[in-house]
Amino acid sequence: MQIIRTILAGMMLFFPFLESFASDLKNSASIGFDTYSDNGDVQVYSPTISLMKTISKHWLVGAKMRVDLINAASIKNGGRPTVTDAVTGASAKPGFDDVRYAPTFLVSYNDGDNAFTGGVYYSTENDYEGKAFFANYVRQLNEQNTAIGIGVSQSFDKWDPVYKRELPKENRNESKVDISVNQLLTPSWSMQLVYSYMYSEGFLSSPYHYVVQDSFAKFENYPDQRTGHAFAIKGVSLLNDTNSVNYSYRYYKDDWDIKSNTVNVEWLTDFSDSVMTGLRLRYYTQTGASFAKSVGGYSKTDEYFAVDYRMSAFDSYDVGIPLTYKPSPTSDLSYSFSVDYYRTSSNDYIKNWYDKDSLQAIYTTFRVDLEF
Repeated sequence: MQIIRTILAGMMLFFPFLESFASDLKNSASIGFDTYSDNGDVQVYSPTISLMKTISKHWLVGAKMRVDLINAASIKNGGRPTVTDAVTGASAKPGFDDVRYAPTFLVSYNDGDNAFTGGVYYSTENDYEGKAFFANYVRQLNEQNTAIGIGVSQSFDKWDPVYKRELPKENRNESKVDISVNQLLTPSWSMQLVYSYMYSEGFLSSPYHYVVQDSFAKFENYPDQRTGHAFAIKGVSLLNDTNSVNYSYRYYKDDWDIKSNTVNVEWLTDFSDSVMTGLRLRYYTQTGASFAKSVGGYSKTDEYFAVDYRMSAFDSYDVGIPLTYKPSPTSDLSYSFSVDYYRTSSNDYIKNWYDKDSLQAIYTTFRVDLEF
């Protein structure tokens, strides 16, 4: 279900996973459990497990498995979450409304100056199948004070709606290229510049969202191509022996006329040799797509129809608390936990679909990591 992509957009499936192993090849294993719950009647429970194994001094292979267990009225009803949908005729089923299985396999090489990670990703659920490959290369320069990187990914996805509906296209393919430069400016301060190019084509809307007005009903429909560009600056500052600050700014724009700005700040502090915690804040704002009209403002002859609030102008913020526990400084075992609160601004699209003034969500992560 595309809803999973929306929910887990902040929980990137493989790129942070790759980057965390591309620069330091170690035998490791981890298990985790994520949860998500919002006031739009969506709950997600996500166990994960990963294993990384070095096969030589410079080579590592790894695998990760994620399972998403989803309850969402929009899946049961095939549409609007607050009502039983007579348009699609979909009905509820026992157990979870959807289950997604998402394995990832990768191989990494690191000789100190060059680091490469590549792999494949697969995802399957009751109405969507995703396949992707990805690769990431980092070159260390200037006595390893400078790093230049490039990452690419390509997905080949396919829709299979839970009820019979003929889609204009069944595929949804996405390409992404990231180019980055990281520079250590002082022993306690580093900065990174990132440019991202994104291209999507195929059926890019949801097969379930629909517009209902007095004289007609139409399924949501977007253009079948989308090109986006993003520019980001990130920094890490060590304030003293126990405190550090991570911060970033990202600007995005695409040919649907959506423009967004994202600001992240995270403060981390070591309370002891075993405990680290802090506070993170995120603010996001965007303009609406050029084809998105006000709720109730569409006409039957319009080419495009939008229902998803992410096609409209809105703001959101996130407040989170991370916590890491390591039994001792030399321990190979560590535990991490975080809890975040997310909320959007008041939005007519959200009110129309969810019967809520804004979306509010709580999501948590828990992970146990072991190096061996």
